[in-house]
Amino acid sequence: MNADGQPRALAVAPDEGPGTHGGAGSEPGLRLVFGASGYIGTYLVPRLLAAGVPVRVAARRREVLEARAWPGVEIVEADALDPDTLPAALAGVSIAYYLVHSMAAGKAFGRLDLEAAANFAKAAEDGGVGRIVYLGGLVPEDAGSEHIVSRRETGEVLRAGRVPVTEIRAGIIVGPGSAAFEVMRDLVYHLPVMVTPRWVRAKSPPIALDNLLEYLVRAPMLEATKGKLLDAAGPEALTYEAMMRQLAASAGRRPPWIIPVPVLSPRLSSYWLRFVTSVPTNVARALIEGLKHDFTADGAELRRLVPQRLLDFRESVEAAFAAERNAEVQARWTEGAFAMRKRRVDYAYYAKRASGSAETSASPDAVWRVVSAIGGDNGYYYLNWLWTLREVLDWAIGGPGLGRGRRHPSEVRLGDKIDYWDVIGIEPERRLTLAFGMRAPGAGVLELEILPLANGRTRLTATAYWHPAGVWGLLYWYSLEPVHRLIFAGLTREICRRAEAAVD
Repeated sequence: MNADGQPRALAVAPDEGPGTHGGAGSEPGLRLVFGASGYIGTYLVPRLLAAGVPVRVAARRREVLEARAWPGVEIVEADALDPDTLPAALAGVSIAYYLVHSMAAGKAFGRLDLEAAANFAKAAEDGGVGRIVYLGGLVPEDAGSEHIVSRRETGEVLRAGRVPVTEIRAGIIVGPGSAAFEVMRDLVYHLPVMVTPRWVRAKSPPIALDNLLEYLVRAPMLEATKGKLLDAAGPEALTYEAMMRQLAASAGRRPPWIIPVPVLSPRLSSYWLRFVTSVPTNVARALIEGLKHDFTADGAELRRLVPQRLLDFRESVEAAFAAERNAEVQARWTEGAFAMRKRRVDYAYYAKRASGSAETSASPDAVWRVVSAIGGDNGYYYLNWLWTLREVLDWAIGGPGLGRGRRHPSEVRLGDKIDYWDVIGIEPERRLTLAFGMRAPGAGVLELEILPLANGRTRLTATAYWHPAGVWGLLYWYSLEPVHRLIFAGLTREICRRAEAAVD
């Protein structure tokens, strides 16, 4: 990883460039990263930009992409389940990366994946796209998990179209935000004793995020990869138990005591995941149910076409931790941002969240004046007695809960202290981002976002993001989540009411 926390370009010997294996390299033209707001897309886009290629990014929500602050990219709102949104995303595209899946949708994700892939393949054909690059998963011969089967069938649906497809199949990806990696990290940091199914003895060839990104950037430039299925794997095959022990060693933790139980199936064990990991439950459950297999990969062809030094598992983990520590400070919340997790590698990458919103006839400027005056003598506008109760409880355990006050009653600056909050992001008339400062098992962020609507009205949304520290952090969140939703619904209504009253 380089100094700004983005994956570095791996060294390739001068006589082993892409043009010397399997055909000459070609200028790629415009590349579309479809699903750019996801885990791989978030890291792939900066790598493509560093390679000097023009990039268009697409996701269902434009604002999520804008939060990444990628310089020089074209942003398009598109959804593979809505075919009418696809032509604009695919127009003029030479290479389209297809990086979407529907695991978070729950039980219907397999059907949704196939529908989305069919829509995308048809739109790519109609738009004259030169090639589709699909990141799939390794598939054991006896695969029965819907997650694994869906990844395989998605590739088949894409290949059924007329646009050539390069499918790169990977197993466990070792890097910040990888669901499998984050489940292991949460277990290692917060469960010293684990009663697990026998799948902890199953083997898989993990691959470093850096190595996978190098494959994704360079492989599509080769004629020899057109229409190919290519396995991407690291230099070793390890059991999940061995991976967790090595992860613990790299983290400076005592290796967990792992007790495999024959009668505990992956499906049964998946039901308690929501209490031990912050990885979205549907995603974690789909992953766990597929881990009863040994995963194998034949990565020889991809290694020949795109030569690079492959990191072993321990190096991959250390690179992941280094990437987080070197990450840039961000002015607003984005999934996994290290600064939003108090720069703690043991705080969960994925956040729990609760929000409330309200609309008003007041202008964004009027709403901002109320938002920017929050806290101090002005209080929190709604159910102040609940805020006070939490502050007293924090003070009782030695926290700063009763340290009320702010520099100015209505003005706000970056770095200000507002009671027990730190102001970490300001976009006047748009967004105020506050980091939570009371004692709690995890890291919290509160964002108040103002959005002008087409009908002349204004929407205010308050969202709390919580990165839990293990089991206690998750229990803390679940105990307060209903209260958060109540407070934020009332808070936004009251701010809107005050903004209207100020105008009147």
